[in-house]
Amino acid sequence: MNPARGVPHALTIDVEEWFQVLNLRSHCPIEEWDGLPLRCAVPTRRILDLLDEFGAGATFFVLGWIAERFPELVREIAARGHEVGSHGYDHRLLEELGEEGFAEDLARTEACLEPLAGRPRSFRACTWSIGPRTPWALPLLVARGYERDSSIHPISHPDYGDPGAPVEPHWISTGAGRIFEIPPLVVSVLGRRLPLGGGGYLRLFPVGWIDRALRARSRAGRPACLYLHPWELDPRQPRVGVRGFKAFRHYVGLGRTEEKLRRLLARHRFESLERVQAWWINERPSG
Repeated sequence: MNPARGVPHALTIDVEEWFQVLNLRSHCPIEEWDGLPLRCAVPTRRILDLLDEFGAGATFFVLGWIAERFPELVREIAARGHEVGSHGYDHRLLEELGEEGFAEDLARTEACLEPLAGRPRSFRACTWSIGPRTPWALPLLVARGYERDSSIHPISHPDYGDPGAPVEPHWISTGAGRIFEIPPLVVSVLGRRLPLGGGGYLRLFPVGWIDRALRARSRAGRPACLYLHPWELDPRQPRVGVRGFKAFRHYVGLGRTEEKLRRLLARHRFESLERVQAWWINERPSG
């Protein structure tokens, strides 16, 4: 298989620090973030090098908080040919922000990103927090000029998800216009939806499962979306005392992420959300 041909799958990187994830929130409150070691630049550049090696593209969803502290990293992502999207300012759930707070958060993040990489046109919410409980979110994105979203995880999960949402790329109509939604990879197994799109699922499940799911999507002419975080290529990141299932979800398989990503990059074509949308509109076979 030549990854340079065929259906482009979206590769997305959520550029955030190891301590900004929901699982570590109780151990790393926001008021302590500036006292914690910043580590995301090194693994982000490692991802950029891997993309160069395999001729792949990606969308990097960058927190405004990160852009303020690593402006040269954001410039480098754009200069190396990748799309820079918005991940919000400081990784707060949209339900916490509320409609007015979300509008303010978008504007604040845009002010951070636009001087470095142009105005963002793709968005991903913290922890997949666009869904039935945030009906105002997509119209707000469209009204602010966003063309693409990848925030709706079509599964049932204690913290997020919309199990009734489509599993393939699709258009969503809002009162403000349409937006192109690209959900993370989900497959059906015995009538249940199994998430394989990245993050902890990439680290936990055999990479062969993801490989086969991507090949099936390619045969069907339907792009999939994978996601990961720079801290997932950083197995030596600090440990902060989180225990139980949250610790398992955060730390499982960190030492294998790069190897798995390398295997997938070698076997599949990956592009930014912007390029996947353009393919969907202009090149996708009918039917």
